[in-house]
Amino acid sequence: MTNQTNTPAPETLTSPEERNAWRFGFSPQAEIWNGRLAMLGFIIALCVEYFSGQGVLHTLGLM
Repeated sequence: MTNQTNTPAPETLTSPEERNAWRFGFSPQAEIWNGRLAMLGFIIALCVEYFSGQGVLHTLGLM
């Protein structure tokens, strides 16, 4: 009995540089950057709320 694994061929693997490339459209690279920027925005919003004592909308004068 042989042990077969479902690993992709070496030429289909992406390098870290290729995963971090700046690409537009619905691509894995764009989704990675979208997630990173969303996490950054969430942390900034939490910091603004913590240090100002008000929500982000109050700080911006929208509420």
